[in-house]
Amino acid sequence: MNEKQVKEITKRDIDFAKWYTDVVKKADLVDYSSVKGSMIIRPYGYAIWENMQRILDKKFKETGHENLQMPMFIPESLLQVEKDHVKGFAPEVAWVTYGGVNKLEERMCVRPTSETLFCDHFKKIISSYKDLPLLYNQWCTIVRWEKTTRPFLRSREILWQEGHTMHQSEEDALNETLRMLKIYEDFQKNILAIPVFTGKKTDKEKFAGAKATYAIEAMMYDGIALQNATSHYFGQNFSKVFNIKFLNKDNKLENPYQTSWGCTTRMIGALVMVHSDDRGLVLPPRIAPVKVVIIPIGNDEAVNKAINEITQDLKDSNVTYKIDNSDKTPGFKFAQAEVKGYPIRIEVGKRDLENGCVTIVRRDTLEKIKVLISDAIIKVNELLINIQNDMYEKALKRRNSMIYYPDTYEQMKDIAKNKPGFIYTNWCGNEECENKIKDELGLKSRCIPFENNEPTGNKKCICCKKDAKTKIYWAKQY
Repeated sequence: MNEKQVKEITKRDIDFAKWYTDVVKKADLVDYSSVKGSMIIRPYGYAIWENMQRILDKKFKETGHENLQMPMFIPESLLQVEKDHVKGFAPEVAWVTYGGVNKLEERMCVRPTSETLFCDHFKKIISSYKDLPLLYNQWCTIVRWEKTTRPFLRSREILWQEGHTMHQSEEDALNETLRMLKIYEDFQKNILAIPVFTGKKTDKEKFAGAKATYAIEAMMYDGIALQNATSHYFGQNFSKVFNIKFLNKDNKLENPYQTSWGCTTRMIGALVMVHSDDRGLVLPPRIAPVKVVIIPIGNDEAVNKAINEITQDLKDSNVTYKIDNSDKTPGFKFAQAEVKGYPIRIEVGKRDLENGCVTIVRRDTLEKIKVLISDAIIKVNELLINIQNDMYEKALKRRNSMIYYPDTYEQMKDIAKNKPGFIYTNWCGNEECENKIKDELGLKSRCIPFENNEPTGNKKCICCKKDAKTKIYWAKQY
């Protein structure tokens, strides 16, 4: 990687799709494979996913959830038990029809999600209210036969987590659904530095088989929406069709109440599309596998001594780092550090060392700061906090500048045609209007937010002019 190769990254404002592909490839996050529609997640990309796993898994376990592992294959008869569920996934299901050279008596799908498997298991282990709640999660791979794929955003083979829980009451299940949504929201904001809207999906857009779906909606740099996580309330829909029952405290048989919730490696795509720039990847410090890269300029005793001092301070502060000792020019190393998105770069050279200094460069702004070696760790820790906060505020400011509030359908049509972003309008709640907006304007409903969702202005639906029931976000989506 050199200055010329950095310049080979397509400009973000010229071709966003090509820019995105250039960044994920040049930052060495992914590679294409011979398996059509599936990607190879390279070690650096996987390290980001491992950090996501580690942080979320800790949160899940702190809230009482346990990890388990379900089978990869689902018999067709089991998948067919919940008709709405299978209908929703039918177009994306991959089927296995042979085992070795023998045709299977019953074909099996490669799991697109695991509700049916969990329900089959829950039926066997739940008998009394004393068995509830059951709070389970699994980290696994799913398969959905996407027609159009793009690294991290849409792939036929997806790394993800899926939580599945069972509860005694509707209240407990609803609380769980919203509790997990809140964990996702906090993760997006405080770890990924991505501002998001949370709210309820429309009936048209809810998860197949769910009574209600709640979502995390993020806006990418180009104004397109990305759904970064979902949490579903099933009520007793699945427990009834799977005949799952428990003896309640009144000694009566009852169907338990169920939830599921999940997120995927799609979040890595969101990181790229929200924060990165024309020089490559930009990572928030709290999710970056390597927070500091140290680049020696020259190779002599003074440089090595200074690096040893700095690395010891980084170790003591639990700051992850790497030293670029490759046989490349400093210019090459600087450019590579920028493409890889390390939050902080420390340049250690003889000229600065003559004044007892090193140069610190923050990736998000490319600002260069000279500091005394003795103050380097103080500055690094300060910058890691500032970079995290500044990246969030920058993304928030851009998102908020791309939210539009039309009063008429004609205004909405003009915005949809000429201005990328989210559109916030009054809505009557009818699917006919939702379909019309999708068909005519190419916009899909994103979510009904929890707050400030009362109709405003003339309080009429933006589409049909009938009385509005709520406000809702619309956007084009990935």
